[in-house]
This record gives sequence, structure tokens and C-alpha cells, in this order.
Amino acid sequence: MIPTTATNPTRALAEALIARPSVTPADGGCQALIAQRLAAVGFTCTHLPFGEVVNLWAVHDAGLPGPTVVLAGHTDVVPTGPLAAWTSDPFTPTERDGRLYGRGAADMKTSIAAFVTAAEALVREAPEHPGRLALLITSDEEGPSVDGTTRVVEWLRARGERLDACIVGEPTSVSQLGDMVKNGRRGSLTGRLTVLGKQGHVAYPQLADNPVHRLAPALAELTATVWDAGNAHFPPTSLQVSNIHAGTGVGNVIPGTCVVDFNFRFSTESTPEGLQTRVADLLARHGVRHELAWTLGGRPFLTPRGALVAALTGAIAAETGVQAECSTTGGTSDGRFIATVCREVVEFGPVNASIHQVDEHVAVADIEPLARIYQRAVAGYWRV
Repeated sequence: MIPTTATNPTRALAEALIARPSVTPADGGCQALIAQRLAAVGFTCTHLPFGEVVNLWAVHDAGLPGPTVVLAGHTDVVPTGPLAAWTSDPFTPTERDGRLYGRGAADMKTSIAAFVTAAEALVREAPEHPGRLALLITSDEEGPSVDGTTRVVEWLRARGERLDACIVGEPTSVSQLGDMVKNGRRGSLTGRLTVLGKQGHVAYPQLADNPVHRLAPALAELTATVWDAGNAHFPPTSLQVSNIHAGTGVGNVIPGTCVVDFNFRFSTESTPEGLQTRVADLLARHGVRHELAWTLGGRPFLTPRGALVAALTGAIAAETGVQAECSTTGGTSDGRFIATVCREVVEFGPVNASIHQVDEHVAVADIEPLARIYQRAVAGYWRV
């Protein structure tokens, strides 16, 4: 069945977006389509290109006092992987067994489509709404996240903008639409540790210094350390090793260096500075000669239960009958950047079971309700 704009407006737009290949940082023309739709209902659209990345800031201002509510998301998607593994072409939206398949179907072109149709309905039904309704869209969420939302936030800050509430369209639902929203996220801190030794022949270890042997006791302690106990909102801070590399590829050479990549996902009970100090102290105690480079991916943020959480969970319950759980688990999102200029930030979107996978999909039955949830949530927030 081919969806029509009249009966399935959100699905029709989602399919149009999925059909535009937009592997990060490409946008594939998605934002131009979004801006065209929004401008037609009175939004002022500002295109903000930075480097290879395109961004869109679209605002509807009725001129009445009130809060600024933002719907935020990304048009870029992850690579498809081997095309032969897909049941249907990843950029040809295809329905099978009640599911709409395509790269970005769940993460997050359906959410973007739902933002647009919700925004159209909101300004059509309440043209003199309080405050402002805005959409912040980037093509750099799945990539380095350098020229995307973080640059738009810098631009907003330079203009003296202060946002009141933001819903990020991340696919947060677990088993059914509406069962989970994210009202915060852990911070991310990545370290690249280079342990320094001395290369030599394995038969003459006294003439070498094996960095793997130097590292082993320290690494064992690093992975066994309890960094914090978490709190009522966040699980304990976790350290995970992602890569270890040493050696020349032959069996008779002691390596001269050993490189370890690791990542902290940290709660508000820890700070990046504190974690870095503890790691440095541990390595010094073990006498490990090393070099260590740090990359802070983002600090944790938390939106306590308040007006935005109440408006969103109330909208979910009204539309689906589901009582949403608030959670801070999972990876990072662009919410970490928006939270620096926005009082309340939450994330909500479709079921995430297939994201970044071959045959990514979203339930067709969830598409139009998702748009109505966003519409109800914004309207509910305006009434507070």
C-alpha cells in the first residue's frame, strides 16, 4: 500500500527522507525538504553550514510571550554495511509485515518526519501560540559531532539565545513505543594510553623492556576499580577497554610500545578531571612509563522530573496508554550539547532494537502516533 499525504502524512515524509542517502556527514537534501515544508507554514529557516556539515535552525514565533520549545534531531545516518546483507535496498523504503525498512527508519528519520508534521499541526491549530517553536536539525550526529549541533549551540549562545525545553528524537523506546524516555545521559571520556618500553629479542628479555608486562598489573587494577556507586539517576561509572595493540606481527620480537584505548561512561558522581587524576595516580603507582591523551566526548546532564517530563510522559500515556520509564542509560546524544543552553532536555523516539543494524526498521503502526505524541507534548508544555 502506498501511503498518502492525507492519510499518513508522517509516513509519507519519513519515506521521502529515507530515500535520500545521507551517510554522515551528508544530508542528501533532507534539510532542504524539511525547510520547504516548514517555511510553507510560517517558519523562518536559517541554514548553518560548517565545514562539510549542514545544519538547520527553523523558528515559528507568534510574537507572544512564552517559552522556546525545540525539537532536535539529525538527518545523517550510519553506513549501510554490505548491501547484499539487506533484504531490500537500504535507501528504498519498503514495507514488510507491518514494518517500514530502510537506513535511518528508526535512527532517526521517522522522528524527524514526526517533528515536521507535529510542527505543521501545532502552528495550524494554534497560530497564536505562546513563545516560539523551533527545530534544530544537523547532519553530524553519527560522525565526529564537531560541526553539527555543538556549532549551532555556539551560534545560539553568541546570539544570546536561551532555550527552555527540548525534545531530542533519539530512538529511546525498548519494547513498545513510549515505554522509555531519556531524561539525562552519562558523560563520555576516552583515553588513549601508550605504554613505553624497549623493543628487543624474545630470547634476550634482559636487554628489552616489555610494555605489555608493564601494563598488565595496572590494567587489571583499572578494570577492577570501583569509580563511583552511581546515584538515584545514574548507574555507576564504567570503564571499558575497546582496543589493545602491541607488537610487530612476528613471534620473536618484544614490542617497544603498547597502545590501549578505553572509555569511561561516567555519572554525575564523577568528573572528567577527577577520573583523569585517578588514572594518572594509578599508573604512577605501578611505575608505568607512558603517554596519555584524553578526549572528553561530553559531560553528563540530567533533567529532573518537571514540566517537560510531565508533558512528554502525559502525551505518551494519552496516545498509547503506556506509562513511560525515565532512564539515563545508553550512549551519548546531541542532548549533551543542547543541555548547555537549555533548561530541560529529554529524548524520545521509536523502538531502538534495529538501529545501526542491517534491515533497520520501524513499526508502521508507530509512525503517526509518534507525531501525535510530539504534538501533544509541546502543546502540553505550552499550557504549563
